[in-house]
Amino acid sequence: MIAAFESIATGFLASAIRIATPFLFAALGETITERSGIINLGIEGAMLSGALAAALGASAGGPWTGTFAAIAAGAAVSALVAMIVLGVRADQVITGTAATLGAVGITGAIYQRVYGASGVGLSLPTFGIVSIPILSRLPVIGSALFQQSMLTYIAMLLVPVTHWAIFHTRWGLRLRASGESAAAARAAGVRVEGLKAAALIIGGALAGLAGASLVLAQVGTFAERMTAGRGFIAIAIVVLGGWNPLRVGAAALLFGGAMALQYLFQALALGIPYQVFLILPYLLTLMVLAGAIGRVRAPAELGKSSGEGLF
Repeated sequence: MIAAFESIATGFLASAIRIATPFLFAALGETITERSGIINLGIEGAMLSGALAAALGASAGGPWTGTFAAIAAGAAVSALVAMIVLGVRADQVITGTAATLGAVGITGAIYQRVYGASGVGLSLPTFGIVSIPILSRLPVIGSALFQQSMLTYIAMLLVPVTHWAIFHTRWGLRLRASGESAAAARAAGVRVEGLKAAALIIGGALAGLAGASLVLAQVGTFAERMTAGRGFIAIAIVVLGGWNPLRVGAAALLFGGAMALQYLFQALALGIPYQVFLILPYLLTLMVLAGAIGRVRAPAELGKSSGEGLF
């Protein structure tokens, strides 16, 4: 009985961590972006573009090629958002939404052009499981934490790195200052628009990496609209994490656990329609956003116009 419980717990935790990886990449990128005062609803489009680029790159040169292609694709989508939002001071919400809708259409068209209308049988080279000696032998958490793909290890490493960059570097201080008061930061000599553009591009690159992890470390294939709202869930994770990378990491694991839980419930054959379990992550998103209102303090400049255009 104990052995069976340990096996279930290990499998659930391993699944939660694996599923949380795309959320973590995207949420860390969005944390950087929102700390600068920009909300990027184009993160879903960047993630989807990264997923397709990962598939194309992996088909041509293997998983690492696909990973770098995904980073470039995600950065390109967010660079376009930066040009519009910061260049001509367009509305951030409308611009990001348009970027996501455009990415849905463009990725679908490219996918059908390259792989055919159905894309049946698309199978990609993926990242294998890497076991860390000694640590992977620990009970329960060993195989869950230390038998993962390289992208998961990179995501874990990025949590403290991002926290250090935001809170313990001069660049991070300028980033936070731009997100709290662009006028004051500009008066102090900070090139606010350039900093916001850099934050957008970094966030987009990490969203593209999230798409790569979804394709190359989880499903091993690409399908149209396969991100299925994960980018928007990443935004909710940022809110739940209070724009702090360490708490964002914990929140990403919570959402990964919610998605892993739906698979566990389906496997238990409880006789409940599987659609009920599919709504768990999205229901959790709504609950988080509803509960966070009034309880967390967002960067003061979040969502506001930059004040000065790049052009």
